[in-house]
Amino acid sequence: MDLCYTAGQSVLVTGGSRGIGAATVRAFAAEGVGRIHVAARDSESVARLSREVKGTEVVGHVLDLSRSGDRGQLSSVLDEVDILVNNAGAIPQGALEAADLAAWRRAWDLKVWGYLELTQLALAAMTERGTGVVVNVVGVSGERPDVGYLAGSMANSALMTLTRTVGAYSLDHGVRVVGVNPGPVETSRLTDALRTRAATEFGDSGRWADYVRSYPAQRIATAEEVADTVVFLASARSGYTSGCIVTLDGGMAWRGRAL
Repeated sequence: MDLCYTAGQSVLVTGGSRGIGAATVRAFAAEGVGRIHVAARDSESVARLSREVKGTEVVGHVLDLSRSGDRGQLSSVLDEVDILVNNAGAIPQGALEAADLAAWRRAWDLKVWGYLELTQLALAAMTERGTGVVVNVVGVSGERPDVGYLAGSMANSALMTLTRTVGAYSLDHGVRVVGVNPGPVETSRLTDALRTRAATEFGDSGRWADYVRSYPAQRIATAEEVADTVVFLASARSGYTSGCIVTLDGGMAWRGRAL
């Protein structure tokens, strides 16, 4: 299927240097998008991705998006991009009883406030032009909260509300706001989360792979599968989707847990 992307289009992917973000950059490049802005904290990963992607201009922005001042540095980029993919975020595992609330606040500064402020900036510019797409990569715990991942469940629930409420009206101005809720995805972040959970539940972090046997198809989703969904939702082929969220977890949330 031709997704109707052109070399004249531009995209901003936050958290774009690795995992789902890097896979999303590669997927947009494969579809012929001409310019892709990548915002991330790791300058070496951004530079490596820029060298790897061929045929598309990759522009790196080394920023800490948990800081409002750094987010503001993307305002000129958001004035011109056709698509914003909010993907930057890393939220710690854990229940409330032993929570490091300062760490939770830092994580929300990056994911909740980061998505919120960048969406606000993008929406203003896109509404003025009468066209644009915002894709929020959220997480399945937002629809299936987990007491052992309370900070992430709360953040993702908030971002689902942001996506649905803003996207319900944005299309009146030519702008679509949509979301993707990945379940477990094959990244180092997931492995670390499962190790933490295994240490808590089994007293042995090395048993993290035991969980995968209960996942749909006994496997973890790939970053490329999430990226393909993002790229389709952002495309003209998905032109009447707004205010909605696609769950990409093989049905896992309805088995009772988000991880």
